[in-house]
Amino acid sequence: MVQQNKNSNKLIKLKLSIQISLSGLSFCILNSEKNYITFIKEIDFDKKLNPLELLDALKKQFENEPVLTEGFYDVCVIHDNDLSALVPKPLFNEDYLADYLKFSSKILKSDFITYDELFINESVNVYIPYININNYIYDIFGEFTYKHISTILISNVLQIEKNAKAQKVYVNVSRDHFEIIVIENAKLMLYNTFKHQTKEDFIYFILFTAEQLNLNPETLELVFIGDITKDNDLYKIAYKYIRKISFGKRFDNYKYEIQPKSEHSNFVLIKSF
Repeated sequence: MVQQNKNSNKLIKLKLSIQISLSGLSFCILNSEKNYITFIKEIDFDKKLNPLELLDALKKQFENEPVLTEGFYDVCVIHDNDLSALVPKPLFNEDYLADYLKFSSKILKSDFITYDELFINESVNVYIPYININNYIYDIFGEFTYKHISTILISNVLQIEKNAKAQKVYVNVSRDHFEIIVIENAKLMLYNTFKHQTKEDFIYFILFTAEQLNLNPETLELVFIGDITKDNDLYKIAYKYIRKISFGKRFDNYKYEIQPKSEHSNFVLIKSF
């Protein structure tokens, strides 16, 4: 979805990407002329916020970080929540957006529902964005693009694995939730998102997903991206049950003012450009 930009500075080829969730915020700035990422910042909240508190936290960042008020010629907002559903393109009807979500998400009559098209696998991603965030970003920048996190995840994983034959399970890890993308023969088999409070929650949902798809933990290939390292408790418990574990890569060729934590961290934020 796109809304029109009123503060665009075409001479400064800067792009801003903002990842929004109730658990935290992430920002990234790209100088596209120099292929140079000049700014990355992540904020984890002490508790899960509601949408009003989330807006206040975002406003605070714009007040305290002058770099976020530059004349960007492109702004992208990534809505990171579990209020989404994938629909095959042939079955999609724009008149029934609420029906696609009502069985998997709690929705209100006042909720604004929109969708992204995933051309790579001929599907449509129906979701509820944080509309108060969108309104605020529009007040600042005018035109901007917004997408659901799963749109970026699925599109990029399928692109990375476009020639792969093997079955793989990608897990994008955040502090209190994670997304699972299962692919086989370069096709999407499953996408889902889960909340986790403990490492036991984490491995339970991965093994539960494997069981539902008849995947053998002894042979399945698990690929981690996002906020996870080998020293992390989530990695350690996963390795107790699944032996074929690796870390994915963003496969970007950007130069960085400050290097990201790893080649698989900030996957969605950086791949949104």
